[in-house]
Amino acid sequence: MEFDVIDWHLLNLLQHDAAASNQALAERAGVSPPTALRRVRRLHQAGLITRTVALLDEDRLAALQGHGLSAIAEVTLDRQGAEHLAAFERRAVAESAVQQCWRVAPGPDFMLVLRVGDMPAYQVLAERLFTQDANVRNVRTFFATRRAKFSTEVPLGAAPRDT
Repeated sequence: MEFDVIDWHLLNLLQHDAAASNQALAERAGVSPPTALRRVRRLHQAGLITRTVALLDEDRLAALQGHGLSAIAEVTLDRQGAEHLAAFERRAVAESAVQQCWRVAPGPDFMLVLRVGDMPAYQVLAERLFTQDANVRNVRTFFATRRAKFSTEVPLGAAPRDT
């Protein structure tokens, strides 16, 4: 499947505002509404758009709920065989408090982005995810004091590569 500059422009528009109407997308992309709709459907079918979500403001939600704690955890396993890495990864991604799970190298085996209600909730999560796993050798957790930037945008570059 080939993609042209209009497809890339539509992807860029959608990742900035997925709630834009088809009419608005078409106008901004310089195509007719039926063309925009057809192309967006094709981008979904090609798997370039995996889902459309609402991004919530964690800090405002925390203020309304009276709490909120973000953390980044480095996790090093004792045994790094494929089955051990896969087992920990399955457990981590099953936790709703784990927002992101990255398998990394070199250094620790995993980097986890965590969001919990408060420190007691972190303790419960840490006990369940880290302490009860005999294969977890080391965990270093860093607690966020301020978020300077947050983006979900994927840089698309100036021009698409030839496929």
